[in-house]
Amino acid sequence: MYYFLLTDNTSVIRSLLTDYGILQQLRWNDAVNQWDELWAAPKYRCDRYGQCGANSKCSPDNINMFECECLPGYEPKSLNDWNRRDGSDGCVSKRIGVSNCGDGDGFVKVARVKDPDTLKAAQLLPNTSANECKQACLSNCSCTAYTSIEWEGRIDCLAWYGELWDILVHTELGRDLYVRVDKMELAENTGKLKGFLKTRGLLVIPMAAVALVLIIGFACWWLKKKRKMKDFVEVDELEDTRTHPEMQFFHLSAITVATDNFSPVNKLGQGGFGTVYKGQLANDQKIAVKRLSQTSGQGIEEFKNEVTLIARLQHRNLVKLLGCCIKGEERMLVLEYLPNKSLDSFLFDHTRRSLLDWKKRFEIINGVARGILYLHQDSRLRIIHRDLKTSNVLLDAEMNPKISDFGTARIFQGDQLQDKTNRIVGTYGYMSPEYAVFGRYSTKSDVFSFGIILLEIVSGKKNNGSYQEDQSMNLIGHVWQLWREDRALEIVDSSLESYHSDEVMRCIQVGLLCVQEDSEDRPTMSAVVFMLSGEASLPSPQQPAFVFRKSSRLHLYSVNDLTITKVEAR
Repeated sequence: MYYFLLTDNTSVIRSLLTDYGILQQLRWNDAVNQWDELWAAPKYRCDRYGQCGANSKCSPDNINMFECECLPGYEPKSLNDWNRRDGSDGCVSKRIGVSNCGDGDGFVKVARVKDPDTLKAAQLLPNTSANECKQACLSNCSCTAYTSIEWEGRIDCLAWYGELWDILVHTELGRDLYVRVDKMELAENTGKLKGFLKTRGLLVIPMAAVALVLIIGFACWWLKKKRKMKDFVEVDELEDTRTHPEMQFFHLSAITVATDNFSPVNKLGQGGFGTVYKGQLANDQKIAVKRLSQTSGQGIEEFKNEVTLIARLQHRNLVKLLGCCIKGEERMLVLEYLPNKSLDSFLFDHTRRSLLDWKKRFEIINGVARGILYLHQDSRLRIIHRDLKTSNVLLDAEMNPKISDFGTARIFQGDQLQDKTNRIVGTYGYMSPEYAVFGRYSTKSDVFSFGIILLEIVSGKKNNGSYQEDQSMNLIGHVWQLWREDRALEIVDSSLESYHSDEVMRCIQVGLLCVQEDSEDRPTMSAVVFMLSGEASLPSPQQPAFVFRKSSRLHLYSVNDLTITKVEAR
């Protein structure tokens, strides 16, 4: 149970448990119209359960280094993720598929660690000495580790069977954990190479010869690794590789083969910055390749910006970047493949829209909101996406939403709240009025775009369509007019056979709050997530910014009749 007492009745305080298991206490700040964090727990990365996955240890003192390290006898399950400092997949045994239990097995000591999770197949053997504990574990092929516990004048044995979870390195506290390894790993970790060679009937050779053997062994290992990594580009073929040391770089030939020479059959979609293709690597992994068009508005700066941003972001509602390819004029992003493509391909298709019932649409709304909240507040960086739209929301096999396309995103530093640009890039119907007219953007610009996405999900209609007899008003205006006449539910997509009217009305109201003309009137994404949860009463929305159609040309207006004069549409 968790509770707290308010000492200041004038403050609005709330608690939030994030998707990553972080408990936050937030206070509403009227001055900047957002939630400020008072405290959060756990504070450090290694405090989170299973931070480094199975069969690994987490070292909180590695401030400037990767905190995860595989246990002796284990190696990263995903080398790509490990190189990007994502150890959540953990480690696997180096001897998978090899059954040699009892043939010289032994134990390597891992000093001063918190015991692995004892709920994961652990057994306590009372009144068992350290040697007896070792022999008991050694006699059972399923035993993977043990430790001796001294307390109240007695010694007990604790043994684990199967994967080892949630091991934390302690510099002063903790116990020694003994991890089971095979004879080769035992020799490498205990300096008993000479003894091992003797057991094999070999002559112990001088150190110079040992060094030669090690050099030859390393060369063989390197050649083998290069064969395994044949899909990836050599470092000397890259431009500015040191800028992205955690990035996996693919060879152009590997991408060409994976996409069948960028066959039109594998084309997934086309955007303002290039074409996206479906591909399959030599290891059968399916990928999506975003190939930058040489005539697009995105140059090397935007490309590197997108690479840098996505590589640093890890959230279940953001598309995962696998790597990139830079070769001459070719610049490509290699992303996870999402089989259901983009949200707009369902919403605005008369046949496929029925596959999105209200429950799934509400899940998508919440997923997109949490993804944007992560960008604005919960990630290590404060990121403004600047091009949020339904075509940039992709759907995985379970129809879970993932935000994509960070080519125009910007990072805010410290307490920076907004910025201004002379180069306005975006998409008609999703840009906030202050950005479209004056080039000013902030987190509230993304909030405006989210409001459009939300209303499109509820209605199944595009914002830049026409919804009045005189063909002059867009979706925002149509929803606003129905809202004022207490007829807002008339906007709901006719393909929805059933829905919760209270939930839908809440979403419509949140959408209208997000598209208010004055950015200061719009809620923050943390407030949006809170409001969507149904835990808060909602304020009344002010009149939104409108988009009208006149003389078959699209003109964007705010309520004070200012017209956009400079837009570089995507």
